[in-house]
Formats: sequence, structure tokens, C-alpha cells
Amino acid sequence: MGKELLSTQPYKGTRDFYPEDMDLRNWFFGVIKDTLRKFNYREYDGPMLESYEMYAAKSGEEIVNEQTYHFTDNGGRTLAVRPEMTPTVARMVAAKLGSLNMPLRWFSIPNLYRYEKPQRGRLREHWQVNVDMFGSDSVETDLELLIVASSLLKAFGADSSMYQIKINNRRFYNDLFEQVMGFDKEQSRKVSKAIDKKAKMPQEDFNEYLKDLGLNDEQVVKLNSFFEMPLAEMTALCPESQGAQELNKLFDLIDAAGMSDICEFDFGIIRGFDYYTGTVFEVYDTDINNNRAMFGGGRYDNLINLFVDKANVSGIGFGFGDVTLENFLVSHNLVPELNYGMPRVLVTRFPEIPYGEYLKLAEELRANNISVSVYTDDKKLAKQMKYAADEKYDFAIILGEDELKNNTVVLKDLSKGENIPVSRQDLVAKILEK
Repeated sequence: MGKELLSTQPYKGTRDFYPEDMDLRNWFFGVIKDTLRKFNYREYDGPMLESYEMYAAKSGEEIVNEQTYHFTDNGGRTLAVRPEMTPTVARMVAAKLGSLNMPLRWFSIPNLYRYEKPQRGRLREHWQVNVDMFGSDSVETDLELLIVASSLLKAFGADSSMYQIKINNRRFYNDLFEQVMGFDKEQSRKVSKAIDKKAKMPQEDFNEYLKDLGLNDEQVVKLNSFFEMPLAEMTALCPESQGAQELNKLFDLIDAAGMSDICEFDFGIIRGFDYYTGTVFEVYDTDINNNRAMFGGGRYDNLINLFVDKANVSGIGFGFGDVTLENFLVSHNLVPELNYGMPRVLVTRFPEIPYGEYLKLAEELRANNISVSVYTDDKKLAKQMKYAADEKYDFAIILGEDELKNNTVVLKDLSKGENIPVSRQDLVAKILEK
């Protein structure tokens, strides 16, 4: 009986990244970083492990109780593998609050873990782009985050037909429930959880869910009417609400920014985290095969107070995962033919040529920003050429006895199948022509 072999599969809900997968990931992370830096956002990072209590204090119940990987370390401390990044960045800002120049524009792309059922667009491990701004409570800041979110998708070649930004306000939501529906805070909280799940259930089930929470038939009808009302009619229900005023101003700014075609009010946008306080939004893919929320975020003006009493530092941000981004790019055919960003060259070899000559040639090319490998095994030239073609090199270089004597090489353009005799002096320029 043979030994039992270990599985070659990764842990459920996680992924292996082979070189071609890393090429894709590095490409879209590069596009994201370049775009965010154009808005003066600076990159940060934090630890993979955090105090479990930090998430229990402000993250949603589902995240903390059902989805967080946590354990007790040898010192008796309860730690969590980070399921989200916002509490970490809030802690980091609080730690250096007196020395930071507000407003802060920060971003990160952390590795996150949540114990949930793997499905399209959602895994147990993913990388998440987080974009945050601290120290400005103006509605203009809310608009900036919407512009940044839209600009990120446009940087990949998306147009306004491919996505929609749906917007609500938690302050308005809370005021409406208190003043119009007559809910107390606990009932508002429970109904918000129902609304957050509304899109995932039939209307009849949603109505029954509301009744199970204690709503009568009249309240259910009134609540459902909110999902059909335009913004002006909705905010007129409680015009003194700060949230209503913020919504009206934000949509005036959206109109002035020329973004009305991609932004709309949606009372169903609540966001699942408990720390949101003002504007909340989600960005939806409009493709019928991937018609879902890709990412979202909002304002969280009280989160710093978990760490510093009466800090009064406002915050707003959004995040999106690499899985949903990849699904969006594939759905809309926005993934280009990827390359290294520099020509890739294989230097072939003959056993009669000193190996040092090939190494010298390779270093000359690398010094000119050309990616070069020297074939290491003693195999026939045909096999070396096949390897170069299979690995999608741009060129192969042949340096035999005659070429070495004449200070030349044969440059093979693998995309065209052409052999080009070139002097060593002109080799770099010829390669960089492509």
C-alpha cells in the first residue's frame, strides 16, 4: 500500500497564482496605483492580524460572528485575521493623529480573509483596493470619492454604459425611519439588515421578513413605496434631516460634474457595516451576466473615536475586491494582451561557445532595460527555439562561432518568424524598435 499523498488543491475559497495569473493581477494593481496617485492618494499597509475586539466593536454582526477567522494566541490574546481594512486604517490614523496633516488621502491593497461560502465574485481570500479620505466632512469630499471610483473603472477602458453608482445616506435613512416610520433605533437596525438582503429574496419573502420583525401591513406598504420614490419626493418627507440636505447637495454636485448618467439615488443601498454614518454608495456592473454590486463604501465619521475619545475626525472611503474587478474586466472584454512592459529575449547557446560570452551579451541587454534569459541546458537549437516560442518571448538571439568572430548576432523575431543579422552595436536599437 502506497503512502497517502497530500492534496494539490489550495484551501477552499483561496487561489494559487501561477505566473500568468500574477501577470494579470500585477497589471490591474498597476493601473489602480497609477490612477490613485493622479489624485494624490498615498499607499499604506497594516498587519494581517488585529485584535478581535476591534472588529467586534464596529463591524457588522455577520462579519464578526460568522465570517471572521480568529484564534487565541499563546499569550491568551484573541486575534482576528483581518476581514476588512477600514478598522485598521482608523487605528493607524488615531495612533498618529496629532502629527498627521488633514485631509489625508490614503489607499491600500491588502490581502483579506472571510469565512463565507465561495461563489462567483466572492471567495474566502481576496485582495481589496481600499481608498479613504480623512479629515474633511464636506459633501464635496463625498463627490471626490465618487469621481475616484468612476475614474478607476475608466482607467481600464470602461465607459458609462458599463456601470452605475447607486447612492443613499445613512443619516437620512435613520431620520426617515424615526420621523416617518416611527421606528426606534433597534427596530431601524433590524429593518436595515432586512433591506441589505432585499435584492437576494423574492418580494413576498421580503414582506414576510418585515412582518416577522414586527411591521404591520400598512408599514410594509409604506416602506416598499420608498424604493420607488424619486429623490426630491423622498427628501421632502423629512426636509430638516441633515442627511436629506446632504443628498440634495450631493446630487447637485453630481449634476455639475457631469456624472448624472452614472449616478442615481437608491433607498435600498444601506451597506452592511455598522460604522457608516452618512453617504453610502455601491457601484454596479450593468452586464446582464454579471449584474451585481462590484464594490461600495461610504462615510464613517465616528470610527476614529474607537481609539481616541472625542477625536472628531471624519472619514469616507470605498473598497473593491480583485475577484469582482476581474469578473467586470472579463465581462466587458477589457483585459488586454499582457506583456512585461519590456522586450523579452532568449539567448540561445552552442556548446562550443564559452558560456561567459552569453552572460556578457545578456548583461549588455539588461543594462538597456531588456528582459533576457540565457538558455542553460545543452539542447539542440530547434528545441531552444520551441521553448522561446512556447514561452512567448519576443526574440531569440543566435550567437555562434561566425557571429562571435564578426561581432554580430542573428536576431529572430518570433512573432514574424524572421531571422535578422545584426551587429552587436545595433542590437539594442533593433530590439527596442518593436
